[in-house]
Amino acid sequence: MKIFHNPRCSKSRQGLAILEDSNQDFEIIQYLKTPPSKDELEKILQMLQMEPIDLVRKNEAIWKENFKGKELSNNEIIDAMVNNPKLIERPIVINGEKAALGRPPESINEIL
Repeated sequence: MKIFHNPRCSKSRQGLAILEDSNQDFEIIQYLKTPPSKDELEKILQMLQMEPIDLVRKNEAIWKENFKGKELSNNEIIDAMVNNPKLIERPIVINGEKAALGRPPESINEIL
């Protein structure tokens, strides 16, 4: 199991606490330091059954200044997240072939 985590984010810390309470082994990936590759992000989106735009943090300055209001393809949105990992919504938990976005953090329980 893996959690894509940002220790500065309260929702991400809540998601991490849920995993710690589950008594299961998991890996913490601080995705701002170790961002997912484009292939990894595409696979995560498939597991989440989400469109790329739904995983974007649209209130981030990077998004507002560079992408907001533009017609972007899914590929361009994924590239924006790969190049600016701060744009990726968090936390994301992967358990085998299942994934959950911890918004709200309790949604992580669905894949444990």
